[in-house]
Amino acid sequence: MPDIDPQVLPIVPLRELLLFPGVTMPIAAGRPATLKALEAAKRQDESLVLAVAQRQNTSDVTADSLHLMGTIARIDHVQRTLSGVQLLLHGTQRGIAMRYEKSPEGYLQAIVRVVDDMQPANPDDAAFVALYREARMRAAELGQKAGLAEDAVQQVLAGIQNPGRLADLVAGFIDIPIAQRQELLETLSVEERLRKVLIHVQRQLEIVDAQADLKSKVQEELGDRQKEFFLREQLRTIQKELDEGDGDDDLAELSAKLEALDLPPEGRKEVDRELRRLSRFGREAMEAQVVRTYLETVAELPWSERTDERLDQPEASRILDEDHYGLDEVKDRILEFLAVHQLRLETEERRKDEPEASSDAAVPDVVSPDVATEAASSLAVLEDAQASAAADSSHQDEGIAKAPILLFVGPPGVGKTSLAKSIARAMGRKYVRISLGGARDEADIRGHRRTYVGAMPGRIIKGMKQAGTKNPVFLLDEIDKLGMSYQGDPASALLEVLDPAQNDSFTDHYLGIPYDLSEVLFVCTANFLQNIPGPLLDRMEMIEFSGYTEGEKLAIAAQYLIPRQLRRNGLTADQMDLTESGLAKVISEHTREAGLRQLEREIGRLARKVARKIAAREIESMQVDADNVSKLLGRPKVHPEKMAQKDQVGVATGMYYTPAGGDIMFVEATTMPGKGELVLTGQLGDVMKESARAAWSYARSNAAALHIDPEGFDRDLHIHVPAGAIPKDGPSAGVTLATALVSSLSGRPARHDLAMTGEITLNGRVLPIGGVKEKILGGVRAGIRRFILPQDNHRDLEDLPTEVLDMIEVTPVRELGEVLALALCDASYRDGRLLFGDQRPEDVAPLSSNFEH
Repeated sequence: MPDIDPQVLPIVPLRELLLFPGVTMPIAAGRPATLKALEAAKRQDESLVLAVAQRQNTSDVTADSLHLMGTIARIDHVQRTLSGVQLLLHGTQRGIAMRYEKSPEGYLQAIVRVVDDMQPANPDDAAFVALYREARMRAAELGQKAGLAEDAVQQVLAGIQNPGRLADLVAGFIDIPIAQRQELLETLSVEERLRKVLIHVQRQLEIVDAQADLKSKVQEELGDRQKEFFLREQLRTIQKELDEGDGDDDLAELSAKLEALDLPPEGRKEVDRELRRLSRFGREAMEAQVVRTYLETVAELPWSERTDERLDQPEASRILDEDHYGLDEVKDRILEFLAVHQLRLETEERRKDEPEASSDAAVPDVVSPDVATEAASSLAVLEDAQASAAADSSHQDEGIAKAPILLFVGPPGVGKTSLAKSIARAMGRKYVRISLGGARDEADIRGHRRTYVGAMPGRIIKGMKQAGTKNPVFLLDEIDKLGMSYQGDPASALLEVLDPAQNDSFTDHYLGIPYDLSEVLFVCTANFLQNIPGPLLDRMEMIEFSGYTEGEKLAIAAQYLIPRQLRRNGLTADQMDLTESGLAKVISEHTREAGLRQLEREIGRLARKVARKIAAREIESMQVDADNVSKLLGRPKVHPEKMAQKDQVGVATGMYYTPAGGDIMFVEATTMPGKGELVLTGQLGDVMKESARAAWSYARSNAAALHIDPEGFDRDLHIHVPAGAIPKDGPSAGVTLATALVSSLSGRPARHDLAMTGEITLNGRVLPIGGVKEKILGGVRAGIRRFILPQDNHRDLEDLPTEVLDMIEVTPVRELGEVLALALCDASYRDGRLLFGDQRPEDVAPLSSNFEH
């Protein structure tokens, strides 16, 4: 072959490895210099490196620590891992490093010259041919004795006709030290290399034969049963010396537990298979520990254990009322479930007591064969139909037994989580709670497959194991806080859990066998409905929790919160008496929430301060009234809006709703010299800005009917909604914006003792909105007693407590003219006309309207 010019190649140092030409070998690389060398090689067209064995197994690689002779290799495949890279190197030909040097990037490279094999002078020489054939035969024999298939060995050898390549291939796979491998690599004479390889192969064959002979002798002496008995006796003796007890007793105990379980057929098959595997393993084998943990998990699950339910509705109702104030809708739903379950059990008992009807029919003693065959066929069809009907009936019964999937939605602190625990107590069931907030992995729900190290079941199966029964109340808390990552979507995994049509065969990845969840009463909680995926929401029965009224907070605090905080702080009811006026001040000036958490914290603060005074012998008891609250808790932390003191031009009172409850807000409008522009401030959202523009357009189109001077629209109108630091949005402020705008442009004052809410359209319609209960409660808290609501929201007043309805006056409206007549001072509305004072309808232009009532 002609000489090939030397080339500069990156160096891949090999520790305890050596690559021969014609051989493909996987290696792992993690040293920084090696990784840089691989990156440099990949930038070349041919991706070539020089794979060189190290003289010593050290981490630091220098030119002196490397052999000079190596193999020029091509990088065939690279896969990145956490610790570095995995790659395949395919040796192409021998190469010798003329000089090692360090590249600018910091890795070793060398000036490499290709080294060719030294072929025999006469390839047809009889001695050389005999050597080549003997090497092929011995290599095939070694491969077969090593466990390789004969066809595979012959196929590999058939593809190699070059004696040098054969020597390199066999040298790459025989088990010899690295120094001897390097010697074979540096042997350039093909004949000499074949001879050395044949010697190594012959030695390997002798070792294999010796091992086989030794194994045969041992088996003959002991035999399989004697060997097993001998090993078990040794194991028992060792365990006795270590005081570890008898492993067979543990296995027998576990086997008895598993045998007593009421498993489904596929579960029984899987458990029996794993139990047989465990009996074959040694006690300390790692695989045995994995299998034992799995079987113990199966044995600890409740497959047929159930808690006896309390079906006494009056008693269940008493417990629910004892634990929680109000929440009638939720309590009714639980009592309905108990009633249905009770009737179903009674129906099943009656069905068992009824005698089975006989299906035997009188037949003649003698019938022809054809008639008998036809009768038998008809009877078989009838029996199949009866069996099918019975199966359908059983399936329907199972459907009745399905527990509901409840979703409690509401602001924080309104009692969603505690109510689930109360439901379990009322029904006499076990209670299990798992928090899903921040769960981002599907394995949290379904578990890990047992092939992974450290695999474990998901939270659902863990919860059932904790409950110990098949029918607990299972709380999935904060279901709207589920996350998502590359490891899967836990919300999608919950689709099967929360589907009554599927959860009777829920399969955890770790368990690997179906588990029946159909008798579990699942209760989910959430703060924000929009964060729950639609398919998951569709599987649940939603019950909304609204914020508590001030009256409800007073009742709950007196009945639950104050006694609990007194106990926690070592006080008695005689030592601290929190009056109703004091409690009302705590609620109004120190808390701002829809729930009760902050209120309980403030009551706890009061109790601690009183406890400190009593412990210091300053007082023996204290009555905490409104005056003492300020002294103990300091200045008010909350400054709620209060009703305005007088009627004002351009100021209207609206209402809004947040998860913390409802409240009032003031919309201020004023005109000023300008170009007829509309200025909006107060951090208004897009929807609220559009409502203001709609009110502006409505006023301009009805200027005469609204008693507005047309020249007023040449001035700028500024609308501001305090407080400016709080973002606001939503369509329900439309009527308030329109009232303030018309009041400012017409110069008519708006009533200060009236609050309103509703969306408006360009032609003056008033559309329904949400949060009516919370908004009116916020208005009542601010001192307002007169309200304007959209006509379509009139039914929402049924949600208000009776004591609130008795103290307020609500006027439902359909169009903006009615709102203005009620909100503006000295105004009335007749025949579609807005009148002021003693004006007559025929003297005033009607408001434009494009709709019919």
